[in-house]
Amino acid sequence: MRTPTINPLIKIFSLITIMVAGTFSVQSKIEAADRHAPIKVMSFNIRYGAANDGENSWKQRDYLVLETIKNYNPDLIGYQEALKFQVDILKAKLDGYGFHGIGRDAGTEKGEYVPLMWKTDRFEMLDSGHFWLSETPEIPGSISWDSSLTRMLSWVVLRDLKSPSGKEFVFANTHFDHRGKEARLESAKLIRRRAEEIMNDYPVILTGDFNTTEEGAPYAALCKAEGFNGEPLVDTYRAIHPTPNDQEASFSRWNGHRKGKRIDWILHSDDFVTLNAAINYTQEAGRFPSDHYPVEATVRLK
Repeated sequence: MRTPTINPLIKIFSLITIMVAGTFSVQSKIEAADRHAPIKVMSFNIRYGAANDGENSWKQRDYLVLETIKNYNPDLIGYQEALKFQVDILKAKLDGYGFHGIGRDAGTEKGEYVPLMWKTDRFEMLDSGHFWLSETPEIPGSISWDSSLTRMLSWVVLRDLKSPSGKEFVFANTHFDHRGKEARLESAKLIRRRAEEIMNDYPVILTGDFNTTEEGAPYAALCKAEGFNGEPLVDTYRAIHPTPNDQEASFSRWNGHRKGKRIDWILHSDDFVTLNAAINYTQEAGRFPSDHYPVEATVRLK
């Protein structure tokens, strides 16, 4: 019996197919190696622990704050309303995190912190600092405009140890005044100006309790282009949930309240892409970890 012959053209096409498939496979592996790992971010107003909240006092819910954080397992956390004794608990009970923060009243341990935590096996801190939301931002404890309380921002420069290029970025956290309308707007303008000064060199992630909704002027100052030269910050939640509704409140009122608008945000510069964003409604038998819901986002450097 004569052995069948294989058409030379078939051989050529088969060889080309194998070569192309191999090229795509190698290219895919290269692209995967170059892709930055996702970063899980949480912003959490934990309610200041000296408040007379009765059954919702800190001692009745500290375990739930810790459980909420551990269950989400964030890479980066920005807290608001943390007092020194609360900070000490967070540092002691959350293993594997670095910490940066000071009290707002005088730049020491007095007053509320807006502290930052990050996973030390993922990030290396290269620099850190603070400034106050005032007309004299470098003066600790300074207060301006119609602000009812001293307000500040804390920041760190982190190197991503899982980034192929060791990418560096700024992670910042703040808490706007709850009464001063002018103070909230001027605080937003101050942060936007400072962000524009560094965004050519560093990507930025900003977390905070902004005590205003996205319809307000402070949101526009941070997240819209008008009046500024640089790119606006991106609202992670709105990037994933583009259509607003009336069930997006981030202030729980201790009772599961959801009707209303978000005042807690996670923002980032255009160097990141938002992969996911949510409001965390954790509760245990009707007990909530705070009078605010923590908000979460997963982002990745482009």
